[in-house]
Amino acid sequence: MSDRLAVLPQYLLPKQALTQLAGALARAQAGGLTTAVIRWFVGRYGVNMAEAAEPDIARYASFNDFFTRPLKPGARPLAAARLICPVDGAISQFGRIERDQIFQAKGHQYSTQALVGGDAALAAEFQDGSFATLYLSPRDYHRIHMPCEGRLRRMIHVPGELFSVNPTTARGVPGLFARNERVVCVFDSAAGPFVLVLVGATIVGSMATAWHGIVNPPRPGQLRDWDYRGEAEPIVLRQGDEMGRFLLGSTVVMLFPKSPKGGKKGLRFNTEWAPARAIRMGEKMAD
Repeated sequence: MSDRLAVLPQYLLPKQALTQLAGALARAQAGGLTTAVIRWFVGRYGVNMAEAAEPDIARYASFNDFFTRPLKPGARPLAAARLICPVDGAISQFGRIERDQIFQAKGHQYSTQALVGGDAALAAEFQDGSFATLYLSPRDYHRIHMPCEGRLRRMIHVPGELFSVNPTTARGVPGLFARNERVVCVFDSAAGPFVLVLVGATIVGSMATAWHGIVNPPRPGQLRDWDYRGEAEPIVLRQGDEMGRFLLGSTVVMLFPKSPKGGKKGLRFNTEWAPARAIRMGEKMAD
């Protein structure tokens, strides 16, 4: 069966309703039932609880508490690199942005302008730059960390669809990551601007950031934009700091400019990186 045929049922599913139901169930504190669900999930997906700060699944009051569990100190050492990997997961795609086009999968591309919610000026900052798309599976650690130190400039909540973001769907749904609901976080760093996009998906109950808390819900159906440049105390996050989390899994897309500030060459990705390769938060992403 082709990937396009495989994803056809997703066009018909009541994705918004399923997501709201999943969010309510994930927030529920149902005692023994919650523990039983977590135990099944750990066994089904092979979750490594030994590295969790709290390895006892009975101590989690809700599925969300379990899903966004912190890790033990030192579980993810940070590489000595300009950019570190911000998440655990797998590489979907990475490489050069061709003018304004980001490669999604064979036969599918989408524009930087569509990804960031239609802001042409913001998208132009990443013309011919670099991108990385990283997929978080259900078994992965679901907190997102900073690839480098950055000062928060803007956050944009872009309403959209809630297709699954698994590899089959990425191959079968055109412009997937610029169609789904997403939270666009814009930072300025010593090497120039960068964008970190949290992409929602079916049953992703919500997305949260360290400075705002839960961004969605609410889902008002229109774009929301927060500008932090006038803040009396700038929001600065160091490399490796937690910047957000998914309540159920999804994908992160990052954009970087053509040339780092003060440099002449573009991003040089880790030579060990390849599509579908497993990745861990803190490993070298690029110099």
